Amino acid sequence: MILSKLLRLAFVYIGVFAFFFVAILTPGQTTSTWPVSADEPSTKPPAIVIGFVGGFIAHDNPVHSEVQLAARLRRENPVGVDVETFESYREAKARQNVLRLLDANHDGTLTMEEKHNARIIIYGHSWGASESITLARALEKDGIPVLLTLQVDSVSRFGDNDIIIPSNVAQAANFYLPHGMVHGDHDIRAADPVRTRIVGNFQFNYEKSPLNCPEYPWYDRIFVKPHTQIECDPMIWERVECLIRRICRRKSRAGRNNSQEFAVSALISLILAKRAIQHSIPIHRP
Repeated sequence: MILSKLLRLAFVYIGVFAFFFVAILTPGQTTSTWPVSADEPSTKPPAIVIGFVGGFIAHDNPVHSEVQLAARLRRENPVGVDVETFESYREAKARQNVLRLLDANHDGTLTMEEKHNARIIIYGHSWGASESITLARALEKDGIPVLLTLQVDSVSRFGDNDIIIPSNVAQAANFYLPHGMVHGDHDIRAADPVRTRIVGNFQFNYEKSPLNCPEYPWYDRIFVKPHTQIECDPMIWERVECLIRRICRRKSRAGRNNSQEFAVSALISLILAKRAIQHSIPIHRP
């Protein structure tokens, strides 16, 4: 059993090395997630990334992974991208921010073209993950498409529905825990499977391999320990970040080289496979 796990880990590391080898030899790579072309019209709206923190956490609390991810994306993409984080109860404020950014001619009304130009990604943890679906559903009523939603141990408030993904969302992914006083939904579904692709429902379990989250409040680490562990797990957020980058690069580079797209997809799969091997995590895909 141990030898088998070691062999599988070796395969994962070889795969990761292969990804970087392909990425280096393949031309056209840049460090920016959203490449900005000099000939793009200045009126084109920025790509929009919205993150929701969980609970009653402040939107700019640097301890939390949602805020840290936003800071990385903002730092690496200073032009052409708007990255904002909001509290878990600020869907209306986030929606107004989206409408403002998409209104390229600043006339207070979105045209069909302005809506069509939307490039929106929404992610969140706990109540914030549920709020990301609430925002996506509000944008559906506005006729605005969403590229991707990402839910990390999503916990819905009374009356909210964070399981059914609205049809204006192109792709959605869900990371969840199967146990604990507070834990997420195990199975998100598309309202319209023709229009929405569920990337996967990915189960994580920290019973055999617990994580320390020393910067988080003591009461979180005691009373909602697994729920806190999945939030502070860097591998979770690397996976989230990889998905964001893959979607954005695919949208920004319609003519992207197939080997590049394969390399990015391979890395995403390898990261999750490595985590699953180390933590004996079952992976559920639709």
